[in-house]
Amino acid sequence: MSTLKADTIVASDGSSPVTLTKQSAAKVWSNLDGTGTAAVIDSFNISGMTDNGTGDYTNSISSSLSNGNYVITIAYGNQTGSWAAQANGQLKYASTPAAGAYSLTTGNSVSAALSDFDRIHSSVQGDLA
Repeated sequence: MSTLKADTIVASDGSSPVTLTKQSAAKVWSNLDGTGTAAVIDSFNISGMTDNGTGDYTNSISSSLSNGNYVITIAYGNQTGSWAAQANGQLKYASTPAAGAYSLTTGNSVSAALSDFDRIHSSVQGDLA
């Protein structure tokens, strides 16, 4: 049996790192704290987050997707309580989904009002530009 160990894998041109452009892997993910002064806890391919008001956020994507036809999964809740139903997370589209950013809202599962949560997770699957 052989073992392959590497710190960096580069493209065949020898100068650029291998990227996940046509593979089925999350191209963007974020873990936000939406309470108080909202902040990104951790992320991949996110250049920043905007708090648009209670339960309303926009994530800016560092390396844009090829188009707006991507898939987003959202889950959220509070660390000290139970997770809210994922179905209450909604994508917020102004008109056409953007390749460089996405907006989402989080709501209270009982009243359906927009609410802030201390853990808001989102993941994006699609092709990079």
